Amino acid sequence: MGRAKLVDVEVMVSWASSMTWKGLYPILSLNKTVYQKGISLTKKAMKQVESRLQRNPLLPKWDILIQPLSW
Repeated sequence: MGRAKLVDVEVMVSWASSMTWKGLYPILSLNKTVYQKGISLTKKAMKQVESRLQRNPLLPKWDILIQPLSW
């Protein structure tokens, strides 16, 4: 894998958009929203997010597949 000096947002987005997995490129968007500290999801909302996560049993803390929302 190549190396990149992640010095600014443009470089990071460019680097991330060039990655592939099984021949597929990611779809990226930059969210510049500033969120308040201390805001959290309700338990119901968090369960909806967690239902889309698939953890790799060998690396459960680091390797997570996030399923897209159903259209």
